[in-house]
Amino acid sequence: MRTNSVKARLKAGQPVFGCFITVPAPMMVELCGLVGFDFVVLDAEHAIADLETIENMIRAADATGIVPIVRIAVNQPQIILRYMDAGALGAQLPQINTAAETRQVVDAVKYRPLGKRGLAGVRATDYGMGLPYPQYIQQANEETLVVVHIETPEAVAHLEEMVRVPGVDVFFIGPTDLSYSLGFPGEPDHPKVQEVIRRIVAIVRGAGKVVGTMATNVAGAKRCLDMGILYLATGDRSLVVSSAQAYLQGVRGGSG
Repeated sequence: MRTNSVKARLKAGQPVFGCFITVPAPMMVELCGLVGFDFVVLDAEHAIADLETIENMIRAADATGIVPIVRIAVNQPQIILRYMDAGALGAQLPQINTAAETRQVVDAVKYRPLGKRGLAGVRATDYGMGLPYPQYIQQANEETLVVVHIETPEAVAHLEEMVRVPGVDVFFIGPTDLSYSLGFPGEPDHPKVQEVIRRIVAIVRGAGKVVGTMATNVAGAKRCLDMGILYLATGDRSLVVSSAQAYLQGVRGGSG
């Protein structure tokens, strides 16, 4: 199992930049690695990639040195297990609302004594031909990244308990779902949504944990960094759309 450079940078207080991959294609992961992103979030919640495709996307991440994290749709141990067994270096779980749910995520990602993850001769363990299991378990527990999403008023209400759960590395603010759940769908910049976001940042940072969120453009990323948010992700569609629009405006505008 390789070193998780994202986890190391976050522990050192350094920002990391990633990209959500919604296109079920290993080539997209390779391109993100070659461009220089720190991590990819392989979307198994809103996107259509199946487990076999995700495993091949993880292989592409390994080949280019980028950290593969999977956004897993449901907080169920056996489902989380399959993505971790495929070789993901982290799990990112949406719609986590309580300390008990947070603990369940950690239990599914980490091996004993930190969690309850099952052990087998799978890709993550080099099919049982890599490190002896005791050494592998210790290394996996050190290197795997746990990210939970804060997206509802319920999660905000329980956040002070959630940040005390051992084993969580990043509390990720999902701006779209948060604005929707607060009654302002699609308006993450609404003053009331921003007030809640500031509260989340204060609680998480006050507990010594890392805050993450979406930053689809440079200006947004700089605002997040100024707030102390270190785990920043954009999206493949945002990058494609903004680049395509800029190109077309340039060429069509230049042609008169």
